Amino acid sequence: MQHKPFSDEYFMQIAINEAKKAFENDEVPVGAIVVLNNQVIAKAYNQTEILNDPTAHAEMLAITSANQFLGSKYLTDARLYVTLEPCIMCSGAIFWSKISALIYGASDIKNGFMKIENNLNQNITLSHPKLIIKGGVLEEEASILMKDFFKKKRKF
Repeated sequence: MQHKPFSDEYFMQIAINEAKKAFENDEVPVGAIVVLNNQVIAKAYNQTEILNDPTAHAEMLAITSANQFLGSKYLTDARLYVTLEPCIMCSGAIFWSKISALIYGASDIKNGFMKIENNLNQNITLSHPKLIIKGGVLEEEASILMKDFFKKKRKF
């Protein structure tokens, strides 16, 4: 399906294409991109198995790539699109990188930061005050990819 250029759906589709690469590489199918001034400056997908690294989540790799591209540790005007709600580790990276917006597809009811944040003390927040958070963008497509991956895993 063709989405309006530069819309959240348009950019999420690019992240979903990254998640499909993860699926093809037998990785949990999560994809992420970083967008600055409507330009994709970084793309990544989960590579925990390939790199034998539990921190090689799509979000972490995309943030690192964007930092290197810009030559800066902060991504203050950038938006992160990720197909699955980030975990607490990735939300920490989002916090420290000062990304302006997090847009995600499917919710992660087991490991997502929103569930964890809601269970923590009200004085603790995993997102900086200016961060815009929007979930549910192309949620069905992202969810189907995850479900198909785990169905395939259970067959073996």
